[in-house]
Amino acid sequence: MTTQEYQRKQKEDKPVLAICYDFDKTLSPDDMQAQGYIQSVNYDVKKFWLESNKLAEENKMDQNLAYMYKMMVEAEGNFVFNRKKLEEYGSKVKLFSGVAEWFERIRDYGIRNGVIVEHYIISSGLKEMIEGTQIAKNGAFEKIYASSFYFNEKGVAKWPAQVVNYTNKTQFLFRIEKGVLDVNDPCVNDYFAPEDIRVPFRNMVYIGDSDTDIPCMKLVNTYGGHSIGVYNPDTIDKKKVYKMMNDNRIKYFVPADYSEGTELDLLIKSIIDRTAYNEKLENYHYECKNEAENVNKNCIQTDEEKAKEDLIYALENSSDFISTHTIVKKLSAYNEWSSEQIKLLFEIAVSNNQVLWILKDHDIKAFYLDLLQKVDTPDDNVKKVQGIFKLEDKA
Repeated sequence: MTTQEYQRKQKEDKPVLAICYDFDKTLSPDDMQAQGYIQSVNYDVKKFWLESNKLAEENKMDQNLAYMYKMMVEAEGNFVFNRKKLEEYGSKVKLFSGVAEWFERIRDYGIRNGVIVEHYIISSGLKEMIEGTQIAKNGAFEKIYASSFYFNEKGVAKWPAQVVNYTNKTQFLFRIEKGVLDVNDPCVNDYFAPEDIRVPFRNMVYIGDSDTDIPCMKLVNTYGGHSIGVYNPDTIDKKKVYKMMNDNRIKYFVPADYSEGTELDLLIKSIIDRTAYNEKLENYHYECKNEAENVNKNCIQTDEEKAKEDLIYALENSSDFISTHTIVKKLSAYNEWSSEQIKLLFEIAVSNNQVLWILKDHDIKAFYLDLLQKVDTPDDNVKKVQGIFKLEDKA
């Protein structure tokens, strides 16, 4: 068993907004495999997927494992199925309008508004092909979570290294949430206090196009994040986004046009604006919470002190004479009082009529006369009680 130091992201001094994307039909108009690879192995695109899905069904096989296997098999005799070739096919993948400039522009908008924007891919497509795109080479993505191959020492693909399907996509959202990005880092299962979470779900955006994105969309929605359904702006086919909206899977839907000034551009900028203001409130909440917790930790009371505090609170809220006599009897058992406690007891004597009206009763008077001996500097409440006792003495 080996031990490894994993690189983990720490909580920033500014809020982080994580925008997570599916790839096929979200950033690109079609499946990445159908944009060069399938044609290069002399297959009709529709036939390739029919055979791949049939292979999965007949062998109780994950559909993503089936297409990865079929890609390897069909490459035999045509070309060496290696990383370089997959990246080459990835470089030919078409992107929706505006995608090339999108990532840097949105990051810049975030910086100008006090928000760190990070872009992540969570896709059932191939990591090696995505890494071959110009946007990936330009550093668009913080991390690419996608299906990938194990390559031998000669660089030839021999076995699946990672398979990402619609159900296990959600694990990567938890990794992003905690800054535990390595797929093998077990720290993803550790508990993080809410104020220590690097990217709370409320600061996550998930952009996808179909049913395979629903688990991630639902998770992000449930915890206050933003799920966006996109549709092809050329076909304007909204059937899928309508269904996702009606099923409460998404909050918004827009055309997959990433150009400046489009619906998607304005929507994401609005989310960034909201994140900036919302996190100011969240930070203020945690400052108050931490201050209260620290005070509580520093004020460790003995059982006797806690009992006295409880009795003072009970006297303050006493609503009948019988209870007042009972509480004062218990208070009289104590001889030591802090100046703050004495001040509060005299304030209660004046402000609570259930105490004031029976202040001259023997037991109540005796208790307060004893307290008067412990007063250093009389305030208005102390003077008022002294005046009541003096008037009684004159009478």
